[in-house]
Amino acid sequence: MTAEQQKKFKYWQWRTIAGTMIGYIFFYLIRKNFSFAMPGLTADLGITKATLGGVLSAAGFLYGLSKLLNGMLADRINGRWHMVTGLAVSTATAFIIGYGAEIITALTGVPEGSTPEFVGKFTILLSALWIVNNIFQGCGFPPCSRLIPRWVPANELSTKMSIWNTSHSIGAGLAGVLCGVVIMSTMGTDMSGNPEIVNMIAANLNESPESAEVIAKAQHYGAWKWAFIIPGIIAAIGVFVTMAILRDTPKSVGLPELEDGSKKGDEPQESQAEISAFIRKHVWQNPVIWALALADFFVYIIRFAVLDWGPTFLQEHCGMTPGWAASTVIIFELFGVVGMLAAGWISDKVFGGRATRTCLFCMLGALLSIAGFIALQTSGADAVVLLFVLALAGMFIYGPQALIGVIASNHATRKASATANGIIGFVSYVSVLVSGWGFGLIADSKYGWHGVFVAMVVMAIIGALIFVPMWKMKRDAYEE
Repeated sequence: MTAEQQKKFKYWQWRTIAGTMIGYIFFYLIRKNFSFAMPGLTADLGITKATLGGVLSAAGFLYGLSKLLNGMLADRINGRWHMVTGLAVSTATAFIIGYGAEIITALTGVPEGSTPEFVGKFTILLSALWIVNNIFQGCGFPPCSRLIPRWVPANELSTKMSIWNTSHSIGAGLAGVLCGVVIMSTMGTDMSGNPEIVNMIAANLNESPESAEVIAKAQHYGAWKWAFIIPGIIAAIGVFVTMAILRDTPKSVGLPELEDGSKKGDEPQESQAEISAFIRKHVWQNPVIWALALADFFVYIIRFAVLDWGPTFLQEHCGMTPGWAASTVIIFELFGVVGMLAAGWISDKVFGGRATRTCLFCMLGALLSIAGFIALQTSGADAVVLLFVLALAGMFIYGPQALIGVIASNHATRKASATANGIIGFVSYVSVLVSGWGFGLIADSKYGWHGVFVAMVVMAIIGALIFVPMWKMKRDAYEE
């Protein structure tokens, strides 16, 4: 490239990283909001936790499957429009859910409330829309895993993809502050002086009408609607922002494609049959991709266990207040940002882009942190100390969570990176069967929470062992 082309390329490189980060933050905002709306759905409408859990499980599985299918699609279509389309449809579902109660009443004439007829119809609408939302949420990461490797050379991918990965934590943190702290705690209608509403909420929660929890919920009656509507408004703006910022490949803005190894940047146009053959060889028949998928399975077990069970354990067994327990999510994400950025920098600057080496050390760090947590918990350490040790485990686990996709992109090459990451994404979300259902069974058994954390140690050991044979593996497969 000429000096002028290099300057323009650098500008578009960072514009692409920023654009995909912004777009993915909006995806997260209208996916993580559901968890914060659930207490209101239970209190106001009487939708049971089992029902909401079923919706989450079905939607979560389909999200993982969607990442696989969209990964295969992303290597064949324009990444900009792929991402924008998914965000637009997910945004529309958020709006419809927010106004779902009014829609049910308008279509059926059944008044809003916790009557079995209304709740049944609303639950069907909620389930269908949230499943559609998660299917199109699968259009979030795959286009990013296609776009970024086309703008970032392999020797910089760990650092810059780790910067991009902070969008997970930013999105989750924004959802927590907006939906958990602001909307559900300050919005809605104060119905605490309405005996009918107070008694209905008390019945839905199996609590006394005079209890503090019932009164607090009555003071914010209907706030759950705004937990969908306001993120939907923000995400709608995000659709146009993402569309304006992103372009597809360097060629689409008049720049030459990247060069790596013996490959020339400006390659001839390939047929769909040639692309399919390449993906079959370098992804589906590539043992590296399947080893990474298996490693990510164990990484996600630990990640979800820390995020999902850590706050519950700290509240139930360590006497932590609900407010402190809720704040643990934000603390975990902040530690996660540090872990991702450090892991990316170490991979490129210390190990020459060989991110598998960083992943091994991160898994060992997570292993030691969880083992230390068990020892401290057994000795009766303070709850705040336990919180920060758990957050440390989260910091280490976010390194591999960010880097496994980078390794897959470098070994499938940018021509098949989205498909490779789609496979890994699907396998990683199968982990919820272990981290959610499996660990829940252990917690309820005679082994209790101690058994859960011992199981996490075992998962960390297995995850670390998968990276050991990869120690001498090349940074990328472009020369092949």
